[in-house]
Amino acid sequence: MEDKKRICELLLPVLKETRVGGWIKNLEYIPDGPLGDEYVAVTFTNMHFTKKISVSGDSGIAMIRDIARELM
Repeated sequence: MEDKKRICELLLPVLKETRVGGWIKNLEYIPDGPLGDEYVAVTFTNMHFTKKISVSGDSGIAMIRDIARELM
């Protein structure tokens, strides 16, 4: 099974090197959200909010694709 938490840890520095991702402070994988769903919480440095991206049932590569798509 893929380690989605570790994938987020490795993806964060890569995203920070991009124009869009330069404002990202943190990526946090949440395996058990309030509705039993999985999501990634993206916290931004320039705005005081967190964007939640659903990653339920995704493989590691699909999770990366979903995060990138939501940030564009």
